[in-house]
Amino acid sequence: MSTEVWTVKSCHDWVVGYFRDHGLARPNLDAEWLICSACDLASRTELFMNYDRPLTTDELDIIHEGVVRRVKGEPLQYITGETQFRSISVMCTPGVLIPRPETESLVELVLDYLDSEVLGPDAREKRAVLPWNDEVQKAIEEEQAKAAQEEVVESGESEAHIFEQVDGSGADDEVFGARAYAEDRADRVDAGADFDGDKDAVIGDANVDAVAVSAGIDDVAEVVDAAGAVQTDAGCGEGGPDEPTQEPRKARVLEVGCGTGCISLSLATERSGKVFCYATDIEPRAVELACKNRDALGLDDAAVYVSLTNLVSSVPRDEWGTFDVLVSNPPYIPHVVMAQLPSEVADHEPALALDGGDDGLDIYRRLLNAAPHMLRPGGLFVCELFEDACQSAAELCRAAGLVNVEIVEDLTRRPRFVSARIPA
Repeated sequence: MSTEVWTVKSCHDWVVGYFRDHGLARPNLDAEWLICSACDLASRTELFMNYDRPLTTDELDIIHEGVVRRVKGEPLQYITGETQFRSISVMCTPGVLIPRPETESLVELVLDYLDSEVLGPDAREKRAVLPWNDEVQKAIEEEQAKAAQEEVVESGESEAHIFEQVDGSGADDEVFGARAYAEDRADRVDAGADFDGDKDAVIGDANVDAVAVSAGIDDVAEVVDAAGAVQTDAGCGEGGPDEPTQEPRKARVLEVGCGTGCISLSLATERSGKVFCYATDIEPRAVELACKNRDALGLDDAAVYVSLTNLVSSVPRDEWGTFDVLVSNPPYIPHVVMAQLPSEVADHEPALALDGGDDGLDIYRRLLNAAPHMLRPGGLFVCELFEDACQSAAELCRAAGLVNVEIVEDLTRRPRFVSARIPA
């Protein structure tokens, strides 16, 4: 290729034919993406407008290297080093899971909860302009209407009925603390409470950040009150002391398994100044990449704090019970399905971020264990999951005493997300 004079168009035609001959499923799209990245062209429109432009030697070398890597099955996101996620561009590197389009809907679910329960409808002014926003919003509103009808029907049920569902043998042993949480949240987490030897089930590996479990904690009610305390001004003018004013409260989001950081970064970008995200990952490469993506977007620790830890181990004890949302796209592929993944995924993306155990819910169970301790009353617990595991995950939530349990479909009409609320 480098011995001839190549234009954008002639190179594009050659790459499309080469990809097609090697059996790639999307030769045109792959060629366009690769050439746009190599030539610093922002869109297909720019690509077409520059069809007659000669390519430099450096551009040809980058394209040639990318073609070789692509026909070997390497994902384009690793080759180009970036991908688009909602309204932001995020860097991608081998060893860190590539963001999927489905996960954009997970962000949408969190935003809808924050806008309706925490920030208020005015927060929608920075909503990402996505072609499917209206469709998703309509579906969510239909689900909420259905849930509201069910609440009316079930409003006569007593709390005792909820406890019966998780009492005795009906409760999974791994659903630590759920019934006690539903009965009396403050008593369960007051200073010096005994966690019956199951601390590890809540916060993850005892060998990781052990100090996070040994620190003391005041009554969770005090922590929550402090987080949303009313700010007062003691100044006095002609009208006497100023009336107490309520400072706008930042929504607090805990993301577990942040990978590139795409979820937290989208939330912090689309609700600029209104959301704080505490993002964790156990993979050092993921934490490093998430920090790079955060810095590239002009954000800082005050918007997105990234922590290298196992699940929620690094969350300070005085911040337990203060989060509005616990969100995660955890490893959720069942063992048997892992063996059936296409080579582009199985051979290149990290198994640590994919393998969810026998039923795909190994990490989900641990997140469910942690949710009552991390979230405030009424807080949202929401995860992306394997479609065949959503029903089981929903049942685990109900058994744990969570309420408003819903299964939400993705854009392909497959069950993909399970959301639930901490009892208020």
